[in-house]
Amino acid sequence: MLHPPRFATDWLDLHLRALFVHDERGRIVTRNALDGGPAPRFFLGRTADGNRWRFRDDVPDDLAARLEALSAEEPVVADLRDPPRHEARYRDLLAGHAPVGEVWLGPAYRFPADLPPPDANIVQLTAGNAPLLRGGDLEPWIEDIGHGGPLVALVRDGRAVSICGSVRITPEAHEAGVETSAAARGHGFAVAVVAGWARAVREVGAKPLYSTSRENTASQGVARKLGLTPYASDYWLA
Repeated sequence: MLHPPRFATDWLDLHLRALFVHDERGRIVTRNALDGGPAPRFFLGRTADGNRWRFRDDVPDDLAARLEALSAEEPVVADLRDPPRHEARYRDLLAGHAPVGEVWLGPAYRFPADLPPPDANIVQLTAGNAPLLRGGDLEPWIEDIGHGGPLVALVRDGRAVSICGSVRITPEAHEAGVETSAAARGHGFAVAVVAGWARAVREVGAKPLYSTSRENTASQGVARKLGLTPYASDYWLA
């Protein structure tokens, strides 16, 4: 079992390695996901004891240098809800290179040592019980079964109603992806299934991590109910 990171920047480093595939220069090549997917051109992670930044591999060196100079001036974050000080400049610089696409701002969380007691309705998904996902809006998750990380579901009346799985995986840490069936929302199922997933990740010797966007208040509510600790604020521009 890995020793717990000591500082918020240590957690952020775990988070960064889980989010993205890097090249030998430390540039972002792609998202660390089953289907890869385009990475942001610029990432800035801020914590109470330091910041980290990354650039995609196709960002010109002169642009990366200008972004890095601004990033180095960013203060450590006092309130994770606040945007970066130089947000407008980052957007302007990147817009001069190519139109800015996705913009992301949101907290990243770590789990407490103690998790809620296991819910008897939580099951680990395998090829054998994949039919639990069929016939509903969680069916697309079937293709994630057996791809390297825990995938758990909360089952009601013979059907999965909430699911949580490892959507970003390294040997050190797993990032959570969670979804609850539209008809089953508002009953606390996501809290139970995320806790079940976190327990399963710890059983394989990795750290469970959870992050979301500033706009996703429901996901932030799950984090609060589980007593998760925010350690960083993610900001990126695609």
